[in-house]
Amino acid sequence: MSSRPEDERVKIPALVHLTRLGYKFTLWKDENIDGDTNIFVDVFRDAIARINDVDFSLSDTRNLIETLKTSLDNDDLGREFFSYLQKGCQGYRLIDFANPANNTWQVTTEYTCKNGQDEFRPDITLLINGLPLVFIEVKRPNNKDGIQAERDRMDKRLQNRKFRRFINMTQVMIFSNNSDYDDNEAVPLEGAFYSTIGTQRLFFSHFREEDESVLTKIDPIEPSEEARILKDTNLVQLKLAPEYVSNIKPTTPTNRILTSMMSRERLLFLLHYGLAYVERVDSNGIRRLEKHIMRYPQFFATKAIEERIEQGGKKGIIWHTQGSGKTALAYFNVKYLTDYFQKRGTIAKFYFIVDRLDLLQQAAREFRSRELVVNEVNTKEQFKDAISPQGEAGTSGELSISVVNIQKFSKESVAKPSDYGLHVQRIYFLDEAHRSYNPKGSFLSYLQSSDRDAIMIALTGTPLIGDGYNSKDVFGSYIHKYFYNRSIKDGYTLRLIREGIQTEYRVKLREVLENIQTLEKSLKREDLYAHEKYVDGLLQYIVDDFKKSRIALADNTIGGMIVCDSSKQAREIFRQLNDAEKNYGLTSALILHDEDDVETRKTERESFTKGEIDILVVYNMLLTGFDAPRLKRLYMGRVIREHSLLQALTRVNRPYLKHRHGYVIDFADIRAEFDKTNQEYMKELQEELGDAFTEYDSIFMTEEEITTALTEIQSKLFLYDTENITEFTNQISASDDKEELHELRKALETYKELQNTARLFGYDELAESFDMENAASLLNEVNHRIQMVNLKQSLAKAEDMSAILNTALDEIEFVFKRVSKSEMVIADSFRETLEKTRREMHRSDDPDDPEYVTLLEELQRLLQKKNIEEMTTVEMQDTMGQFNRIRAYAERLNQQDAMLTRKYGGDPKYMRIHKRLRRNPPPLGTDIQLFPVLIEVKQQAEAKVIANSGILRNEAYFTRDMLPVIKESLQSHGLPFDYQQLMFFGNTLSQEYFHERTWA
Repeated sequence: MSSRPEDERVKIPALVHLTRLGYKFTLWKDENIDGDTNIFVDVFRDAIARINDVDFSLSDTRNLIETLKTSLDNDDLGREFFSYLQKGCQGYRLIDFANPANNTWQVTTEYTCKNGQDEFRPDITLLINGLPLVFIEVKRPNNKDGIQAERDRMDKRLQNRKFRRFINMTQVMIFSNNSDYDDNEAVPLEGAFYSTIGTQRLFFSHFREEDESVLTKIDPIEPSEEARILKDTNLVQLKLAPEYVSNIKPTTPTNRILTSMMSRERLLFLLHYGLAYVERVDSNGIRRLEKHIMRYPQFFATKAIEERIEQGGKKGIIWHTQGSGKTALAYFNVKYLTDYFQKRGTIAKFYFIVDRLDLLQQAAREFRSRELVVNEVNTKEQFKDAISPQGEAGTSGELSISVVNIQKFSKESVAKPSDYGLHVQRIYFLDEAHRSYNPKGSFLSYLQSSDRDAIMIALTGTPLIGDGYNSKDVFGSYIHKYFYNRSIKDGYTLRLIREGIQTEYRVKLREVLENIQTLEKSLKREDLYAHEKYVDGLLQYIVDDFKKSRIALADNTIGGMIVCDSSKQAREIFRQLNDAEKNYGLTSALILHDEDDVETRKTERESFTKGEIDILVVYNMLLTGFDAPRLKRLYMGRVIREHSLLQALTRVNRPYLKHRHGYVIDFADIRAEFDKTNQEYMKELQEELGDAFTEYDSIFMTEEEITTALTEIQSKLFLYDTENITEFTNQISASDDKEELHELRKALETYKELQNTARLFGYDELAESFDMENAASLLNEVNHRIQMVNLKQSLAKAEDMSAILNTALDEIEFVFKRVSKSEMVIADSFRETLEKTRREMHRSDDPDDPEYVTLLEELQRLLQKKNIEEMTTVEMQDTMGQFNRIRAYAERLNQQDAMLTRKYGGDPKYMRIHKRLRRNPPPLGTDIQLFPVLIEVKQQAEAKVIANSGILRNEAYFTRDMLPVIKESLQSHGLPFDYQQLMFFGNTLSQEYFHERTWA
């Protein structure tokens, strides 16, 4: 096992910390392993026997593993295997979820996942009962590309079919570079994140601990366990390194997330209740399976609901901002509360209450996608059936929920006295609890009368606050809160940018209105704004803005929504959008409550979500409860009041691809109403959060923030010729300053997002200096230059093996120009061949071996010979042959090194020492003669370090202390030596220990 800075700074401290949490450190090479699944066979056998209290033979074990193996071969993201974890397999429980101590908890490192020539080695693997269910990848702080580099590698592994069994078995992954979160980064680069497996790009979730007590109630380190980890990983020399002492603390970012998520009770909770399979339909109508993991606010909200129930509470509010997953929260609680009440001899029945038919259909679809049995309740009679113990959904034992449209409640009570006391606990989740629940109205009273003992959990992103009735007066106090600023920092929602319309267009529209009023006297406001001439001017601006935005954001898949002043205006906008003579070239749909039928509107909503419709035209509909991540431009044609305004604005705040903002184009000047509404919520938050309130601010970027960003852009672009791509390329090609190039790239990326805003804030020179298509080209040139500089700098440092190999493959985009389709196939093979070569050379535990250095220099010459993107087909084929030869040679070297390393208990230090002693003229002895000497020296060196770790504070002292040991061992084994050979032995030994001790 080679030593890397992240091993000593992050990995080893994490291994030691996990023993505090109850895991037993294990060397996987000492275990009986099933190579197809990486299951620890003997551990698995003993655990199954213990958990199920049965005799379990080796034959039984092999049979059970074979069944699991078959399930892991499925192309189902491990769904069948996951069901075995939950419910057992062949009648045997695999995990004891009720008794954590009844399971076997192990942690190991560098556990190879191998299938043929393909392999990867997670830094840390956690096993429960011999099943490898969790792995952890670590990087040192300030590593190149942050934690994203590890995500990119993981995304590639997820696509590799040869890793299917290992990936399907994995339930949770943690990625950390041991840094605190940088909440100002749109793309997470710093921090400790978690995820579960998937087929698309991994989503990195933050975890922010809300119960600080768990971070302090940690067992002390057991010295013998720590010593064993350091010894078994061949890193005893780290014991008193100042970095190690700092990183072993429970408060480091990596150790905090391990405590929060991997403590035994927490991990069992996540495995049992915090994972979900979700079936989606993509834009082509193809069904796609996703695997989701509970977000931390959902976790803490679930625990808070449990606490409220434990205290005898029957109601309360979950205040979670839009886009934070309230439907998923209800789903996770169906799973958890079903078991919670079952343990108390009570049957839990769940109801999700909505106030519109479209929300009923949407919620039902979401719950079914998560495999719940759903009973849709849309009439008085259906609700009576659903509420009766005999007719409620899920009596077959499957998890179930009734989705109820509250508008269909009858006036009389639907529950009978005899219904109560039948060991049934009803739980109502009231979605969008800021609407339709006026205590003076009928809906809420009818719901309450259906069961006076029901638990009512109100879900809202915008509770009613201020004058009139208050949500807390109706539903009780807040159970849990998660406001939009935290959601933005966590990457679940986006920050918004408000764009007022440009002055010249505002003047033009005002002139149009005046002309209409002159020609047609006494028009009502509604008719004025719906007039054909006004709509024509309005629509020209919207269409032009929408098309330019697609260019600016380099994404033709984004969609828009026009929120109209009236239904009459909506119809006129829709008519003109579809006018063949105007030929706007955009598809659209009109969504009004009295336009078309329910099924047609549903189809149009789904078509927009899939990307088949460019723009939705609405008045009152779709402003709440409508989630379409591709919706990124909201054209506000009227002022919406109070909490409904926040609901409408957040239609564009869903994460989508790599977008960092949602955009609100403000025709109606919503600023005053938004400020008023936002201030009310801020006041409420301040009362609830106290000092923590300082973390919160507006959902919009402020004028000052935008002005600062635009000023920085203008400054960075000042010296460059942004109107002439050729000149611009020549200018940046003269620079090898990566910091300057990165700042230039950031400026261009920001400009793409703020290009419309530039004019609004008076940056006319900036706005006019280059158009959006030009800006995209400029950005491409900057990215290409950065890639070339990375490669040049890496190739200039032949000693930096990982820099050369990783940069050569990961940093260069293979955009082969002027090649045919068949040549592109060769280009793909070229990349694959280089990847295999990189992977094989990266495995080396002895990069200073002269043979390896020769290979590296040869690879360096190949990569420097010509720009890869300019190679001809013949040159690529010839180079591939040379790559394969280098790879085969490296494979032979690595195999020999691995065999020698195994002789020394997996310690690569002694493999390297052995090789140096054999090659140093004159050699001390043969392989057979040197081996017992080095084994003896190794044992005594590690015993000295464990007994007195201070010995490593001084390299010269360590060398002097070891020389008598070396001398005695050489003499006892009859090996002659002179003074120079003895000193070479001592210095080589010392350098290996101090190479890792000083974080080289």
